[in-house]
Parts: sequence; C-alpha cells; structure tokens
Amino acid sequence: IILVHIVECSTTMSAPTLPQIEVNVGFIGLGAMGLPMSLNVLKSLADGCSLKVFDVNADAVKAAVKEGATKAESPAAMADCDVVVSMLPNDAVLKHVVHHSETGLLSSTFQGIHISCSTVHPDTSREMAKTHTYIGAPVFARADGVAYRAASLVVGGPPEAIEQVQPILQAMAQGIFVFGDNDAGAGNVVKLSGNFMIAAAIESCAEACSLAEGNGLDRVAVMDMLTSTIFDCLIYKGYGMRTAHRQHLPGQPMVGPGFQLDLGLKDVTLARDVAAKTKTPMPLASLLQDRFLASQAKGRGKMDWSAVALLTSEDAGMDVTPWLPGGEEAAEYGDSIAPM
Repeated sequence: IILVHIVECSTTMSAPTLPQIEVNVGFIGLGAMGLPMSLNVLKSLADGCSLKVFDVNADAVKAAVKEGATKAESPAAMADCDVVVSMLPNDAVLKHVVHHSETGLLSSTFQGIHISCSTVHPDTSREMAKTHTYIGAPVFARADGVAYRAASLVVGGPPEAIEQVQPILQAMAQGIFVFGDNDAGAGNVVKLSGNFMIAAAIESCAEACSLAEGNGLDRVAVMDMLTSTIFDCLIYKGYGMRTAHRQHLPGQPMVGPGFQLDLGLKDVTLARDVAAKTKTPMPLASLLQDRFLASQAKGRGKMDWSAVALLTSEDAGMDVTPWLPGGEEAAEYGDSIAPM
C-alpha cells in the first residue's frame, strides 16, 4: 500500500498556512538538519504547547532555547511529551537515546509517539516499533533547504499514529510520502534507495568529467551542457557542477553545509546489508562502497560525500591536492576543514 500526501510549499514572502500543532513536542538531535527542523516545529505550536529539546551540543541547545524551546536534561525528561522527534546520525546513537537504562526515552514513563527522522537500517526501525509507538520518517533534503521546508519525508508506521502527527510532519517538510502497510522500516528502505541513487549519480558525473578532461575538453563546460539539457534535474545539476568544479568542502558556494562522506559510506553500507538480507543483487552498490571506503582511507571522511569524485581524477593521473583542505583552489572558495 502506498499513500502520498503532498503539502504545497512557497518560497515567496507569504508562507503557506500550516495546521497548528496542538500537543507538547520533544526534539532530540539538533545538528545541521535537526536544529532547523525543530525550529519549524516551534513556529507551528499552538498557544499553550511547548517544545523540549535535547542534544549533547550545548551551543545547539542554546540556539533552540533562544527561539523559545525548553531544554531537557536527557531524553528521559521528555516523558510528558505527546510526540518526540529524533534526528540522529546513526543506528547506535538512536538505540542509545531510546534504550539507555537511565537517560533513554523509554527509561521514563513516555507513552507518546516517536518520529525518527534518522537514516538508519530498516530493521532498526522495525525493532523500535516493537517497544513503543514508532514512525520511521527519514528526510530527503539538504541541510540549508530544511529551514524552508524544502524537504520530503518518507514515512512508515502505524496509519493511525501517522494521521495523528500530520501537523508535525507538515511543519518539517513540504512533501510527505507514506509507504508500506504498517511497516516502520518502509521509509528507511526508500531513503537508502534514494541515497544509493545519489551516490551512483556522483560517481557517474565524476567519470564523465574525467573522460571529457582526458580528451582535452573543459569539464565544467561539458557538465554545464549536460545538466542544462538531458540531465536537467536537481541531483545532476547540484552534484554534477560541484564535481566538475571540484568543490567538495563544507562552506564552499556549491556545497553549503554539505553531507559528510562518512555518512554517505554508512548509507551505502546499509543499502548493501538490506540487499543481502533480501537476496537483492546490487553490484553497483558494491562498487560504490569500495569507492567510499577508499576515499575515507585517504582522510576525506569529513568532506562532502561528493569528494568521492576526486578518486576518479586521481585514477586518471590528476593531482587533486589543490582541491583538498588547505589547498590553493580550496582556499579560493573558503575552507572550513583543517588541512589534512
């Protein structure tokens, strides 16, 4: 069963009218994605409702409190919340936040609905759903787009619970897509599928740029032509041009906050594991995992995951040092990562 619910989003000065959130909400995980998501929830709260926040990063908590949120000392302190949203980096952190015997969400008397927006293994979500009312709702968006609700949530879980939290989902994203028949891991499968496709697009753009450059052509001009015509879409334009320009550092104009290569490797590895468990051959995913591993071994894990493209240039005999942290080309556009 596949249900699709789209909410229109405007980028003009007049924002769309969203339903008010008439429950108390908790938000765990205030990173590059979580903080703007939590602030969007805060803006949609009805009078008399509150937002509690928790993160190990004190500065992130202060930023949310400054906007009107209340600090929670631990996930366990969110026992009185009707809904808790979590946005965490991996399976291990999610499990710790939920199940820790003293500070975990379930160590308290929490009886509400948990919306996990993390990109985790589908089986992690399915196991979570056995212990409490849990909705898996990973996010498709760049960190800078989340603030404008330019995000899509791929959702799986109990239909009644999903219906109850619609105002919260709508506060965080312009598109809400529900998959599966009461399968808390369904959205995670979709998220891993999408991230696999993005990783494949990055690798294909890198190889196309190297082919053009190896034949004496301007790699930027070639990618500009391709992404303005037959590959005129968000992913190819964004990653194609940053690959062509070799901009792979967070803070650079074409990268923005970026998405760490370490996390990209995590997602490709998760996709391969899910594929193995369902006997689904994914030969390209195997190749991509090796490419990301090789990039990580070169110390590029904190660069944007498009930095995997640099391997292709190196394979073709190109010295990519100028585009690495501390390099001349990197410095020209701004370099937010310490030299390696």
